[in-house]
Amino acid sequence: MDLAFDQLSDKIAAAFKRLRSKGKLTEADVREAMREVRLALLEADVNYKVAKDFTSSVAEKCIGERVMDSLTAPQTVVKIVRDELTELMGGQQTRLKTAAKIPTVILMCGLQGSGKTTHSAKLAKFLKAQGHRPMLVACDIYRPAAIEQLQVVGKAAGVPVFEKGTQAPEQTAREAVRYARDYGHDFVLLDTAGRLHIDDDLMAELTRITQAVEVNDILLVIDAMIGQDAVNVAKAFNDLLEIDGVILTKLDGDTRGGAALSVRAVTGKPILFAGVGEKLDDLEEFHPDRMASRILGMGDVLSLIERVETEIDEREAAEAARRLEENKFDMNDLLAQFQSIKKMGSLKSLLKMLPGMERQLRDVDIDDRELLHIEAIITSMTPKERAKPDLLGASRKRRIAAGSGTSVEAVNRLLRQYEQMKKMFRQMSGKKGKRGRMTLPPGFPS
Repeated sequence: MDLAFDQLSDKIAAAFKRLRSKGKLTEADVREAMREVRLALLEADVNYKVAKDFTSSVAEKCIGERVMDSLTAPQTVVKIVRDELTELMGGQQTRLKTAAKIPTVILMCGLQGSGKTTHSAKLAKFLKAQGHRPMLVACDIYRPAAIEQLQVVGKAAGVPVFEKGTQAPEQTAREAVRYARDYGHDFVLLDTAGRLHIDDDLMAELTRITQAVEVNDILLVIDAMIGQDAVNVAKAFNDLLEIDGVILTKLDGDTRGGAALSVRAVTGKPILFAGVGEKLDDLEEFHPDRMASRILGMGDVLSLIERVETEIDEREAAEAARRLEENKFDMNDLLAQFQSIKKMGSLKSLLKMLPGMERQLRDVDIDDRELLHIEAIITSMTPKERAKPDLLGASRKRRIAAGSGTSVEAVNRLLRQYEQMKKMFRQMSGKKGKRGRMTLPPGFPS
């Protein structure tokens, strides 16, 4: 989700840098900084009234609370901006509403080309990972191959697809809910038809579906790349259909991010999820407070921790730690660690979640193919060589380099990194406290 806010983050950071260079702040200093922030928001395609109201509110709070008298005034201004950004995007995280008895029915709607079908599958996979039994329902009977597309993404997500050909969508929805109730599917996701623009036929069909079955959540899928038009689309759908929330797609793309900051303020409806990539795993719950921190370059450690907890097997991690401590860590363990990291996304996106790293990594090229090269080198070794890397002489290294499509130099570099890792953990395990707790090396927060 980094590219969407890069320019906005840079310009807000520049405004704050000028504030920090001063001692105590004057009212003029605050108003000048807010003028720069307002311009940055407008350039990010934030709705004009939203940008104006936001900066006016921040300025009033700063001046009204006599922030300028404080020696930490610049930090306080940043805190007020962060709190106001959080409120602008909804304040608290909003979750899906669930039915008192199964199934919970979610109607997915949006314009054609917004990514509605793909994000129906993404949401289904997200729910499945939480232990639910979702089912996708094909209610788009007009777009060529729409049903086939849903079946393809449904299969990739490991979620069943209910379809009844080109019969009336409201009838298909009715039968799907009955089927889900009989076979224990606790979530039903209706993938409805889209149009190139909002029209009476589209709204009439969606209304018929909501009359045919009890819908718990109406989620609008919007492409963030269309900028301010995304907010107009959200307002139009909400006025006609009374949506419950928004899924904003392509927040990882080269968009200016204004839609994320305007949708809630204009429609009163929250963003529930954000699409942050092309893979079916690339769907994140939307946390206004964490997004505000990201925009201000403060990182997002909580999301990083959640991603680690989701993707890394706790028992495998504990076993790896034990083997490291007992000096039994081999190339098989190293391979498992790299494969776990690969599941969590690109290295650059992970590092950017750490406070202060966003701008430092802006122009740094981190090649994720390096992980693939490492994996290829290790998998080109025999089981015996992985367990005992000391066996690797010149001829074996040449064979491994040829088998992995790399070079002997790359093989040697990996072996050196492996030895350095083992050495570091040997030193750490030698510094245990009285209760056997490992003592972190100097420079690490305890």
